[in-house]
Amino acid sequence: MQNQASLQETKQHGAVRFPFNLYPCTIPGDFPQVALHWQESMELVFVKRGTGLVQVGAESCPARMGDIFIFTPGTLHALRQAEGQCMEYENIIFELELLGGAEDLCAEKYLLPLQSGRLSLPARLTPNDLCYLQAAACLREVEDANRAKLPGYELQVKGALLRFLALLLAQGRQRLAAETADTQRLKTLLQWLSAHYTEELRVADAAGVCSFSASHFMRWFRQMTGQSFVAFLNEYRLNAAAEALQATDETVLTIASRCGFENLSYFNRAFKAHFSMTPREYRKK
Repeated sequence: MQNQASLQETKQHGAVRFPFNLYPCTIPGDFPQVALHWQESMELVFVKRGTGLVQVGAESCPARMGDIFIFTPGTLHALRQAEGQCMEYENIIFELELLGGAEDLCAEKYLLPLQSGRLSLPARLTPNDLCYLQAAACLREVEDANRAKLPGYELQVKGALLRFLALLLAQGRQRLAAETADTQRLKTLLQWLSAHYTEELRVADAAGVCSFSASHFMRWFRQMTGQSFVAFLNEYRLNAAAEALQATDETVLTIASRCGFENLSYFNRAFKAHFSMTPREYRKK
């Protein structure tokens, strides 16, 4: 689903003239995690079964059945497996331009501010929230319309998404979004990582990107991501390798080398530990 070889996702979701798509996903059935990233589209995660972990910015929280997570454009986020648990969810991704265009009052008052980060929404709805039942009904309508694809389903999808945003805005919990210096610095680092992960990287190199000492950088990075830089880099490279195994016919050795692994035996062991199967088994699956 996700192009995890790039921390800023640029994948086109849906058709150019109807930029919307819905993906049923399972962690760890489909993949062990969705790595930390952001994108310029809206993303909704509707948890259907089980339990997982969701990171928004530098904060992580449990994701439980029924929870709805709202990631506005530019929001750093990640999804991970809770230990020993499985999480099934619907991933709804769309461009805000789908809901309103030029000379449109709704676009001017709400959609453009959301796109630019001048307006934000609550990042999470739970079944205890006042508007939850209506909001969840909107997303189920989107799912049903997308599944049936009857004539006019595009209007039904668009209408339900507009009602969903209206319900969030009516709660009065939106605020002027203020990206912190730490999240800006983390985005800069992730962009650098996406350009250089194939190279031999040291903690000192990453610390230099942030203008930190190595010791301060290691504490800061763990606080921001919940992982050490070395563990994060290793997972990032493994995810890139998994993507290449799916998308190309290159040999395992070529992919391992291109993703920053100099030792094939180590790559095979690390890949199996991460995905619970060998690279060749992953490609066949």
